[in-house]
Amino acid sequence: MIAAASEAIWNGGGACGQYYQVTCVSGTNAGTPYPCQGSSSVVVKIVDLCPAGSCRGTIDLSQEAFASVADTASGVINISYQ
Repeated sequence: MIAAASEAIWNGGGACGQYYQVTCVSGTNAGTPYPCQGSSSVVVKIVDLCPAGSCRGTIDLSQEAFASVADTASGVINISYQ
């Protein structure tokens, strides 16, 4: 499971190769009020910097990682991470 980090946690490349436990907290889309599913947590390895113009959050999960914690129809979720 992989992800890209935004500038908020990228730390000049220091986050690259680090593992984060990401937990689905809630949805942001009124059409999917309860998007969290499965274990609602996944461990991902940061492998890239998410470009500022296209990164809408702190961690951009791969499709596989996103699908393991949330309904893919929701598109965007609120997360916590450590």
